[in-house]
Parts: sequence; C-alpha cells; structure tokens
Amino acid sequence: MPLDFQVQTQSGAARASVIRTAHGEIQTPVFMPVGTVATVKSVPQDVLEELGVNILLGNTYHLYLRPGVETVRKLGGLHGFMAWPRAILTDSGGFQVFSLSELRKVSEEGVMFRSHLDGSSHFFSPESAMAAQIGLGADIIMAFDECTEYPADRTRARDSMELTLRWAARCKKYFQEHKQEVPWGNQRSAVSGQGKQVPHFARNDTGHVGTAAPGCPGERQLAGSAAELRCAGQPRAAVPTQASSKAVPTQAQAESASVPTQAPQTQSLFGIVQGGMDRELRRESALRTVELDFPGYAIGGLSVGEPRDLTREIVESTLEHLPADKPRYLMGVGTPEEIVEYASLGVDMMDCVLPTRAARHGLLFTSEGKISIKQARYAQDESPLDPKCGCRVCRRYSRAYLRHLYASGELLAQVLNTLHNLSFYLDTMRRVRHSIQLGEQARDLTTLWSRPKPQDSPDLA
Repeated sequence: MPLDFQVQTQSGAARASVIRTAHGEIQTPVFMPVGTVATVKSVPQDVLEELGVNILLGNTYHLYLRPGVETVRKLGGLHGFMAWPRAILTDSGGFQVFSLSELRKVSEEGVMFRSHLDGSSHFFSPESAMAAQIGLGADIIMAFDECTEYPADRTRARDSMELTLRWAARCKKYFQEHKQEVPWGNQRSAVSGQGKQVPHFARNDTGHVGTAAPGCPGERQLAGSAAELRCAGQPRAAVPTQASSKAVPTQAQAESASVPTQAPQTQSLFGIVQGGMDRELRRESALRTVELDFPGYAIGGLSVGEPRDLTREIVESTLEHLPADKPRYLMGVGTPEEIVEYASLGVDMMDCVLPTRAARHGLLFTSEGKISIKQARYAQDESPLDPKCGCRVCRRYSRAYLRHLYASGELLAQVLNTLHNLSFYLDTMRRVRHSIQLGEQARDLTTLWSRPKPQDSPDLA
C-alpha cells in the first residue's frame, strides 16, 4: 500500500491536506528542506525534529556516488543510515545529470555521465534510477526524467517530453516488480507504532525516535503514546517482507470521519510532468502522465533560468490538469514569496536549497524582507534579526552578534543562519496552512506575517 492522501480543508485553489507515509504524517502545504547527501547542511537531525520537519529531501545522484547505494541499503536505507525516523523523498537524479551538460550523453536507454567527483563514467537508466531509490529507501521516490533546458524550441521540448513519458512507464514497471525490496519492507510502519525499536544512538533526548519537540503543541499530545513516530525497525535489516498494522490517528485526523486504519508499507512513486515552457505540451504531458496512474505528481523542469512570471504561468496552467485527489509537488521552488504564492494555487509540496544556501552566504529571510547580515550597518545593531520570528536565533542573538560571527568566519554563523532561514520557511508554511484552515486567502508573505502566530508553531526556547 502506497501513501494515503486526504484533503482536509480547501480555500479557493489552496488546500490543507495530510499525507500518510510509512514514516509518519506530513501536513501540507509543506516545504521540504533539502538534505542532498543525507544531511541538511549545518543542522543535526534532532534539531530538524525540534523545528517540526516531517519530511526532507535526499539526492539520488549524490548518494549514488558517495557513499553508494549498497552501503546505505545495508545500513537500513536512508532512515537507518542517517538516523532520521520521519519521511524522506528522493529525487531521481535527473536534474543533477541535466546540470552536468558537458559531462553527459542522453539516449533512449538512459544517460551516460561523468562523476563531478573524480570523472569516472556512470550510467543511469529508468530501471537503475528506480533500483537506486528503492535501495535508498525513501518514502516517496521520483520517476527518472529528462529536465528540458531553457530556452528550448517546441520540437526539442516535445522530444524531451516524449522521452520522459517513455521513461516514466519503464520506471513504473520496474518499481512494481521490485518495490518489496525496500530496506525497511520487513519492519513495521512508523505510523502504527508497532514492531522493533531502533538502537539507543538513534533516539532523541526524550528517549523516543521521531517524536515532536515537547514544545510543539500540535504534536505534544502524542508524546509517550503508541502513535509516536519511531524509526521503522532496526537500521541494518535488509530482507524485505510485508507487514501490516493499524494506524493511530492524530488529533487532526480524528476530526476526519474517513481516516484509514492501514498504514503504508511500500514506497510511493511519483510521476513528473515536463514539456518545457509550452503550455500545450505541459497539458499533454500532465494528461498522459496521469494515465500512467501514479499516487502523486510533480511539476519538473522549472527554475532553469526562465523568467519568474513564466514559471508561475506554467505552474498554474499545469495544475489545472492534475487530479485533485493526489498530492502535487513543485520541484526546486523557491523564495518565501513564491512558496506562499504556489501554495495558494494548489501546490502541496515544495523544496529548494535556497534557505540553506543563502544562509551560508549571510542572506537571511525575515518578515521585513531579506537581510544581508554581512553588511557593516549591523555591526552595532542590538535588535533581534526578526522581531516577529520566534526561532531560537531571533529569541537569543542580536544582529550585531550574527554579523560578528559571519565576519569572523565562524562555523556558528552557518549554523545559526541556517536555523533561522529554515525556521522562517517552516513557520511561513504553518501560517499558510493556518490561513487555509480559517478559510482565508493568503497570497503574499507580508499579509501572512502580519497575523498572529499559529498555535501549532514549535516552541524552540
């Protein structure tokens, strides 16, 4: 059984939903922090839990090269390897291979490419990309696609779209034949709370695995109960068998009359819509991908250099052709303003390296706009980074201190900057969900942050 998806509240095109996976529940719209090589840079896993992260993204291309899929598989998949008991999504590696441009060669069978690490030759096909993602063991995995470059003429965009559709069919066929080989297939679902527990080293400070921070009101009620999101079994288990269990609903789920009792026991494979910047090709790609019947759909091939107005146009027109009863994932987007806007259009899932990458360069996102903390004008500024933000950074440190850390090249600067940016993104999405639940439209960042803080925001003191 793949993931379960339920729309709980709708306000215009925006919807507040829940995705249930074998490693816990995800409230949407959701922003997924990017953990490219099984780590969100500068942030340990227990802190991610405290921030309220329920799903993060790993990169198949990078993990395939180092440490290698077989190493990760033997250690229980990504969940066991990185001691992360909550949900994970892996991309197929298609975008990274696309970005290699001078180091790759595309054919009907797949892509030959050279490693950016040592120049060694490798080959990804739809089948091998599926095998890698099954071995990595993420809850949600992506079909192998060709990311169309920008600009591209209509002939090139159609050829690329057709190739992606043929690859999608091959991905689904291989996945259906091999999905029981997932490393945690013989272990109980984390949603169910049954089965073996993980060793002590993979637990958090409370002695539980994956439980929300005690200060998170939205999840505090579950602490100590059988519904705690513990890691799915022993990290080193590798023999796949099927398990079945009953799911214990959260408070939010209990309000729904149609909560399923069967927890997902397999990965879920999402299809990807391509078609370049051509609205008609995007429509055709969406309809034909939906015919393949995936449990979720992604919009790919954007944020590749096109104007942002064009990105929005393509996203909005593509969403019209995706089913309302399945999750919609916009890949590689975006700024705080963009994730608010796309959530208002009906996007459920988004990811981007921007909050972590910008943090390492001293660019911080606040309710008052972007701040480049490296600037000299903050050298004696004793005010908090963002007076409306309740994260541990804004509650404790001044702009002057953050500027000093960055100017001094201290590693703590990266840590604190990243913590704030992630907190800001995650809190922004909480505010989006809260607005949807209230039946309000929230299309811009300023309006969201002018409202009172939602009650389900984690307390990070």
